[in-house]
Amino acid sequence: MLTSKQRSKLKALASNITPIGQVGKEGIGENMLASFSDCLEKRELIKINILENADGDPKELGRLLAEKLSAECVIVIGRKAVLYRKSSRKDIDHINLN
Repeated sequence: MLTSKQRSKLKALASNITPIGQVGKEGIGENMLASFSDCLEKRELIKINILENADGDPKELGRLLAEKLSAECVIVIGRKAVLYRKSSRKDIDHINLN
């Protein structure tokens, strides 16, 4: 669980990144989850667009994505969700949340 200070730091870092994918009317598929999981392993912090035609509320879809990816939903603003998961890889620069 993220503290408000950690969440604030992640929101600031996420403001400068571009979305890596999108959730549309097809919903959340296995290939999409695999792709997002790979990106989380490489980057730890990702932004995802939730399209107008997606079934459901953007906040609910953001929480559902985070749950399925074992990640934290940092924030959902409008139709953009920001997810964070600490990577198990040793060869990347990890985000320092302290």
